[in-house]
Amino acid sequence: MKRSLVRGALSLALLSLTACLTAPAQAKTEITLSRFFGACDAEYGNVNDVSKAAGECGIITTLVNQFNATNKEDIVVKPQIIEWNPYYTQIDARILSRDVPTISVMHEAVLGDYVKRKLVEPLDDGFKSVGVDTKDFTGHAHRGVTFGDKTYALPFDTHSWLWHINVNLFKKAGLVDASGKPILPTTPEELLKQAKQFKDKTGLPYIAMPIASESAAQTRSLYTMVYQQNGTLFASGPTKIDLQGKPVTNALQLLDGLMKAGDITPNLDYGASNQAFMNGKAGVLICGTWVIEDLTNLSKKSDSPLANNGYDVVPFPNLFQKKAVWADGHSWVMLKGGAKDDKTRHAAFVFLKFLYDHDADWARTGHLPARESVIDSAAFNALPHRSSIKEISSTGYSLPNTVPRQFAIQEIVGSEVSNMLTSGKPIPAVQKDAQERVNKLLSR
Repeated sequence: MKRSLVRGALSLALLSLTACLTAPAQAKTEITLSRFFGACDAEYGNVNDVSKAAGECGIITTLVNQFNATNKEDIVVKPQIIEWNPYYTQIDARILSRDVPTISVMHEAVLGDYVKRKLVEPLDDGFKSVGVDTKDFTGHAHRGVTFGDKTYALPFDTHSWLWHINVNLFKKAGLVDASGKPILPTTPEELLKQAKQFKDKTGLPYIAMPIASESAAQTRSLYTMVYQQNGTLFASGPTKIDLQGKPVTNALQLLDGLMKAGDITPNLDYGASNQAFMNGKAGVLICGTWVIEDLTNLSKKSDSPLANNGYDVVPFPNLFQKKAVWADGHSWVMLKGGAKDDKTRHAAFVFLKFLYDHDADWARTGHLPARESVIDSAAFNALPHRSSIKEISSTGYSLPNTVPRQFAIQEIVGSEVSNMLTSGKPIPAVQKDAQERVNKLLSR
């Protein structure tokens, strides 16, 4: 009897062990992440420590790797990398084909179009479930992702329009103060005067900025100067632009004057204008927050024109009535149809919380954090040049988020300004043609 019991017990134990050995492992929860920011797996594909990453691509790639390696819920994020130019066209096509990513990066300037079409999910309940505090969003970030009383995206940054300055050339031009800091213009007249002085002393143009094949740059400068004059482009509502006002005229006259005086590098595209500045061929590069890290690193090289503390960066200077500058933001959205079930949806919010927790790491790119607590932190303010641009979290302005087709508007307006700068198109014609083209677009 005892032997039978023992044999029975052993049989049960063996059956249990066999069941354990043959039982399938706990299935992982996969979520997809569509993004731009480039591909850099050759350098960062196996890096799991975000502190060892640099640049937009390096940091976002390493953040995904780190999350996959450390999260305790068997969640796997599968990146889907799309090039910047066709990004939104591809996202739209995937929505139509019902091949929807779980999470997607989205500019806040574009978000309103998707909210209006009811293609993105409100995220407030999910944020609460994982501990994302929307009250910690900066004012600019909050405005960018909030429609009515609902939050439709996780803001990741505020990116804006800056002056990157070759301090060594400013010294040569006699445009630094007693402490060696660049003297910035405070009026259009001062800007034109300083640009002439700079060219007389150095033989170089004051400003490098992309004109060829880069309409967005002109729009960002125009918007900035309009905002500085308390101007508005949509006084009659979100579907009718007004480009005939005095603020627009003043801004165009200043850009036109600089160009005709030879104070702007002519006919350069984005890459060439950046290279001109890096090679010491201009005093100021008008570009965004996203190049701060690269230029800071360049300034540490002994053979660089920016060496020996020769690089500084400031928000686009206030040339009119108030501090204001164009700004936008990257954010993360959940498109409808992307999360197929509650398990996937929960996994998506766990990853969004991870990105929220690592906002400070993303800020190393040069973009401003989307969280007040990060902007106020000692770690952020210890990063090079951040204390001089942090004001943008409160001085950054965007078009109202109810204005549709903002990227298309930016392209139209910028192309007309580029025509003025490259071919001398008269200012009234620029205003008239840009306004008619935008309003025709918005009437459809």
